[in-house]
Amino acid sequence: MTVELNFENVQVDTELPSLVKHPTPRQLVMWASASGDFVEIHYDKDYAMANGLPGVIVHGALKASFLGQLLTDWIGRKGVLKELELRYEGLDFPGEDLTCKGKIIEKKVEENERLVICEVWTENPRGEKTTTGKAIVALPSRG
Repeated sequence: MTVELNFENVQVDTELPSLVKHPTPRQLVMWASASGDFVEIHYDKDYAMANGLPGVIVHGALKASFLGQLLTDWIGRKGVLKELELRYEGLDFPGEDLTCKGKIIEKKVEENERLVICEVWTENPRGEKTTTGKAIVALPSRG
């Protein structure tokens, strides 16, 4: 039996279930098409290298969507993702695993909303945090 996630049964310092993504060159092209972000560093290796990068890099907004998925998968249908604020601090490359992680850092009730504040981040295969930030989610009450 699965316990439904609610404000009362989450605790500060609890880690969210991690989500591993494996962005591919094809996914970057698909993302570029869907988002309209056709900056060449996301699909043209020669262009990326000519601009000081080691190769094609994953779109920051795609990494943001992965972190959004981490949160919405965790909170389920009755939770609401209220805010997601991110900083892009490192590069990620297609063909490498990208692990999305999070941790509850605060709980509070504000204007009758039960809010949970989480630290969120992505890690590359070397364990480096490449995107970091904070999310606020609203969870239902048990009662």
